[in-house]
Amino acid sequence: MPLKILIVDDEEPARQGLTALLARWGYEVDEAADGQEALAKAAAGLPSVVLSDLVMPKSKMDGLDLLKALKTDVPFASVILLTGQGSIDTAVTAMREGAYDYLTKPVDVGRLRAIIPKAAERSDALRDVALLRRRLSQVWGMGRLVGTSHGMQEVYRLIEVAAPTPAAVLISGESGTGKELVARTLHELSPRAKGPFVAVNCAAIPETLLESEIFGHEKGAFTGALERRPGCFELAHEGTIFLDEIAEMNPGTQAKFLRILQDGTVRRLGGKTEIKVDVRVLAATNKDPVKAIQDGTFREDLYYRLNVVNLTLPPLRDRRDDIPALVQAFIEEFNARYDKRIRAVDESVLNGLMAQGWPGNVRELRNTLERAIIVCDGETILPRHVPPAPALRATEVSDGPDSVSFRVGTSLDEAEKALILKTLVANGNNKTRAADVLGISLKTLHNKLKAYGS
Repeated sequence: MPLKILIVDDEEPARQGLTALLARWGYEVDEAADGQEALAKAAAGLPSVVLSDLVMPKSKMDGLDLLKALKTDVPFASVILLTGQGSIDTAVTAMREGAYDYLTKPVDVGRLRAIIPKAAERSDALRDVALLRRRLSQVWGMGRLVGTSHGMQEVYRLIEVAAPTPAAVLISGESGTGKELVARTLHELSPRAKGPFVAVNCAAIPETLLESEIFGHEKGAFTGALERRPGCFELAHEGTIFLDEIAEMNPGTQAKFLRILQDGTVRRLGGKTEIKVDVRVLAATNKDPVKAIQDGTFREDLYYRLNVVNLTLPPLRDRRDDIPALVQAFIEEFNARYDKRIRAVDESVLNGLMAQGWPGNVRELRNTLERAIIVCDGETILPRHVPPAPALRATEVSDGPDSVSFRVGTSLDEAEKALILKTLVANGNNKTRAADVLGISLKTLHNKLKAYGS
């Protein structure tokens, strides 16, 4: 169906000229002579884009008043304002009020033709986000995110606000809380959903290879560079890049990354040409960003560049009411994967799951359910299918072998070392699981153990 556009101008020649132009471009165009008529036609016709004059002395409702009214009556419409040189300041104010963009008169036809499809994409994204949230939030959550707790409702609200925009988002939260799922949801609900989603775990790639992975390299740039290879930013062109554990990136690489954010260009290692990229950046960290800045591991200027929207995921222990819904979602997922017919979880099992501290958060709960479903030979998960987890017992306060106690006067470094080593032993020297329990990246754990000489 042709895109619907509403033209609003109290000057008939200007209105008719724009109407004829947009109709020639294949759009379905309606027009209104004042703000009140425009509001009525917008409510009835639901246009994707409203192109309105900002200053309309012949109308009781000018462009700014119309913008505010449309936010309530037709919230999905993208409003583009037309303004003379004398009212640009007012147009900037209108942008803060939610206008998509503004054009100065006389209108640059080329810029108008370029901006309308992008405004329509934003309108479509807003519609999709609202529809998806309305369908899913009452049952599960949003997309693949599950939970209806107060903390998750706030997460959904921020996703709904941020997804249609090109703004950078910094996602923070403990390990296992679902930061990559949030990033994928932001991508899938954005105008870039048809473009690539490229995820990079900055903690899992050795520092010597991280720059090559992100920026790419030319043939012969270093030993082993046998051919040209595009980096992640090039691969994510017209899509989204997700940089997980961004605070693990060394400060030198962070500085180069900051330049990409500022200039929108990337240069491969060993290359001489700047390559223009159109990429939305999402980043995540399980550290406290402010503390990481104070420790010198996270550049302050990069933090402010990424932290346009800050989205913090609550740990599972703070959203226990979501556990039944998560359990049901995992049962459905693993039934399909392993061809099982699990229908329910025994009440005592569910009570036990609700009572746990889950230091590994949703990831740990998911792993526990996966194991239980694999070994379950009936339709109900029983206590015998859910073995006691050393990681959970290690978090309890007791005098047993899985507890850690300190005398008054113990230094923080000594306490941290004892906790890390005891957690590693409690998890059978499984470093990946120990890192999850401790809420740190695997790379950080390896660095700590190396410092301890372990």
